[in-house]
Amino acid sequence: MDYKKFVYEQKKRDKAMKAKAQKVTIKEIRFGPNTDDHDYEFKKKHAEKFLKDGAKLKAYVFFKGRSIIYKDQGEILLLRLAQELEEVGKVEQMPKLEGKRMIMFIAPKKSK
Repeated sequence: MDYKKFVYEQKKRDKAMKAKAQKVTIKEIRFGPNTDDHDYEFKKKHAEKFLKDGAKLKAYVFFKGRSIIYKDQGEILLLRLAQELEEVGKVEQMPKLEGKRMIMFIAPKKSK
């Protein structure tokens, strides 16, 4: 077999595999530790829309300055979001504190 033909076939296969691969988009939603109910509901609607469109969701609580003392409030907020989005998405990673952010990932549920 000719080497150039082999390389050509390999590139062709790689291109076909790349075309079949699913592209995952990640949408972010940012909360503060003391986010009010109206703002929370507004952002929850956006999160629901993102998950229905098939994008992964990265929800995080950003702690500014001394607000880091409200870690428990941030975690409660994220867990509440996860519970309310249960029918459209499943939690991929539970809330975890990284620096000044508490991050949680939610993946969309497969549509039947």
